[in-house]
Amino acid sequence: MIESSTAVPAALAVTAASSAPAAPAAKPDDLGQDAFLQLLVAQLRYQDPLNPASSTEFLAQTAQFTMVETLEEMASTNAELLSANRMLGASSLVGREVTYYDDAVGEVSGTVSGARFDAAGAVLTIGDVQVPMARVTAIGAATGTPPQV
Repeated sequence: MIESSTAVPAALAVTAASSAPAAPAAKPDDLGQDAFLQLLVAQLRYQDPLNPASSTEFLAQTAQFTMVETLEEMASTNAELLSANRMLGASSLVGREVTYYDDAVGEVSGTVSGARFDAAGAVLTIGDVQVPMARVTAIGAATGTPPQV
């Protein structure tokens, strides 16, 4: 934990625990790696020379910083793996018979001829219709030879 000694401004008396791993879209009030390092430098600059921070506290703060960096890297890697897994799942449906729900018609069946990916996720091409993967209600056997990509 970063603790202020005597003359540290109130804005700099922040705990390292508040610098949790940043989500992909970090909020403006979240502390990142740069802010953590700036706080650490400010703490060292404004510490009481007669009562300096112990080396144990400094090492603990450095370990916390390293752990935050590692967690951010793991979160990024997990997001990439999830995206790749979703792409693989959608592409494996090409050439297969699926049933999906259409608001106007109800349940409709067709063969998947392609898949694309956008911000909303996987979208399957079934005939002339673009169907979000979330609308698929059943998956059947492959029909014939899958189309060549």
